[in-house]
Formats: sequence, C-alpha cells, structure tokens
Amino acid sequence: MKTGLLLVDLQNDYFPGGRMELVGIREASAKAKDLLAFFREKHWPTFHIQHISTQKGATFFLPNTDGVEIHESIRPFLQDRVIQKHYPNSFRETDLTENLKNANIKRVVICGAMSHMCIDATTRAASDSGFNCVVIQDGCATRNLEFEGKTITAEDVHGSFMSALGSAYAKVLSLDEFLKNAKSFS
Repeated sequence: MKTGLLLVDLQNDYFPGGRMELVGIREASAKAKDLLAFFREKHWPTFHIQHISTQKGATFFLPNTDGVEIHESIRPFLQDRVIQKHYPNSFRETDLTENLKNANIKRVVICGAMSHMCIDATTRAASDSGFNCVVIQDGCATRNLEFEGKTITAEDVHGSFMSALGSAYAKVLSLDEFLKNAKSFS
C-alpha cells in the first residue's frame, strides 16, 4: 500500500512570536521534521498543507504575512507538493484528493496542527474518502480551550481528539511506534 505524508499547517503563526502560538509546537515540529526526513530518505511522497485565512475577521495565517509561511523546520523541497487551503479540512475545495489518487496513495500519515481542528477535520475527511489513516500524535500540537468558563488544557484537548480519532478513523501512533513498524507501511 503506497503511503504519503500530510504535514498540516506547520506555519509560522503557530510558533513562538506568531499570532496563535500553540502549546508544544516546537516538540511537535521536531517530530514532524524527523518524519519528513524519513519520508524523504525513502522517496515517499510528501504534501505540505498551507492554510491561508480568507474569512472575514481572521486573525492569523493572513495572506502576504510571515505568519502564513511554512515553518523553516519542515520547509518544502521542490519535489514536495504544497496544497493551499482555506478551511480546517485539507480536502475541502482543494486538489488534495486528486493529487493523492494520481500518486496511487492509499495510506496517509498525518501530523501538524491543530489537533482539535485541522488534524481532526483532515483525518476524518481522509478516512471518509477511503484512505487508510495514521496520525503521528506526538507530531501534532494544539492549545488550551475554554468551555463553560473552564480551561481545558492543551494536553487534555490533544488526548481527547487523539482518542476519538483512534477509535474509528485512524491508527494513532507516536513517531517511534511508526518508525519501528515502518516496513509494514511501505
């Protein structure tokens, strides 16, 4: 089964100094960088997903800003495909499905940000589109959320979404677990 990598929204605005800094983004991007290096070494296809906010009132990932740029830790090579999107779901109104099918990809390995938003939406859409999904949980980051006057920590948000995705939509693994089983993903 041919495998492709989706690096979702690892963009400057999520990093320190950006407009929407995430908890654990440096650690997650380090895992994503190692995962990307593994895919490049194997010559497996990689797809960088870049969110560009076009909705009225958007506060980050704004067009023509440094914050919208893909972070230097995982900067695309010329052969890497960059898919630009405007919604949390990386498949919505993009050519991602067409690109994956043209490359004969049946399995997608997903990492990036935010666990509770674009990772969730993209994984569910990929699964619903018939792709076998693997989420590299320690290659994802999120932020604290508020609900009914209570703060839900980023750790709890992340854990809840990884648990939900793992129950029906994806195999949820750490980077180490993925690399240990990499032969089964070729």
